[in-house]
Amino acid sequence: MKIIDATVIVTAPGRNYVTLKITTDEGIVGWGDATLNGRELAVESYLKDHIAPLLIGRDPHRIEDIWQYLYKGAYWRRGPVTMTAIAAVDVALWDIKGKAADMPVYQLLGGAARDGIMVYGHASGGSVEEMLDDVQAHLDKGYKAIRAQSAIPGLKKTYGIPVDGFYEPASGAAPQEDSWDTAPYMRFAPQMLGAVRERHGFDFHLLHDVHHRLSPIEAGRLGRDLEEMRMFWIEDPTPAEDQSAFATIRQHTTTPVAVGEIFNSIWDCQDLITNRWIDYIRASVSHAGGITHLRRIFSLADLYGVRSGSHGAGDLSPVSLAAALHVDLSIPNFGVQEYMGHVDPTGDVFQTSYTFTDGFMHPGDKPGIGVEVNEEAAAKYPYDPKYLPVNRRLDGSMHDW
Repeated sequence: MKIIDATVIVTAPGRNYVTLKITTDEGIVGWGDATLNGRELAVESYLKDHIAPLLIGRDPHRIEDIWQYLYKGAYWRRGPVTMTAIAAVDVALWDIKGKAADMPVYQLLGGAARDGIMVYGHASGGSVEEMLDDVQAHLDKGYKAIRAQSAIPGLKKTYGIPVDGFYEPASGAAPQEDSWDTAPYMRFAPQMLGAVRERHGFDFHLLHDVHHRLSPIEAGRLGRDLEEMRMFWIEDPTPAEDQSAFATIRQHTTTPVAVGEIFNSIWDCQDLITNRWIDYIRASVSHAGGITHLRRIFSLADLYGVRSGSHGAGDLSPVSLAAALHVDLSIPNFGVQEYMGHVDPTGDVFQTSYTFTDGFMHPGDKPGIGVEVNEEAAAKYPYDPKYLPVNRRLDGSMHDW
């Protein structure tokens, strides 16, 4: 079997997605997600101009060799654009291998290690009361794990709060500028999450996303203040460029910590894992080099008692979510999978076989990853430039978003 074509599709059925299509001489097609929110066209160019020509004539079954060729052969290693492009190739090749074997990808990864994949949903609101009602709505749907976010009194806008019923932070032809003040957040977050436990009890897993906003010592203080709430985790409590910063957090709290949605290689989290400074690693299949490299990250994590908690926001296409579910089902150290869902008309473009039942998902048993792409439908939704927001402190200086 040989690769005869590699095509990049950019479409915006509700939001922008970049999809790689690899075709073989036996007529088997593999799909990979190459979406990088706010930088979609950079990955499209990387694939179209620098990777696609190198794939023609190669054996798609040689997944590891092609991964190493694209990673080491570029000389300029790592980085979100490079690793997202490699991830798209990698997932498409696993899709081809599964279809050629007439097996779902998780069977090629060693088979199912569990019956279902626990996912967490996003409960939020413009007030604590609205958020509490949304938590109940998620419980009614069967969720066993729920992330809670609420608008912070005194701030004009708060991360994670939906507009018109769905949260999509990317907007406009230039980044929206939000304002941030840590002090009111530090006072409000324990009250808000305490209200969740008071109203709904402790019979479900409660998560919260700090979204890189705090210093290490502030994050340690927040974690300590949340210990009575028995959090499943606090996510991204501080920027992770300095991995040793998480040692400070660990010294001050027993609240579990998750990080990694912006990571793109095993070296971004090597120290975090081997020093046990985190409890969950949130690297995603589409931004961390595909199934091949994500499994490497999770295998390292397994040695140190760190569990998976992969990023699964709506800015990753159904191709990415399906691939993540195959990995989740097969690894021994699975923790939880984020599940934000996708807005209409995403379903016009991506036909999926994964299912959600009572708080658990399953990738399905169709050969490959179980997602097909309707190219005619994709052509109806042209690229729509959008940017993620930026944050400024109240004095006008830049802060982490």
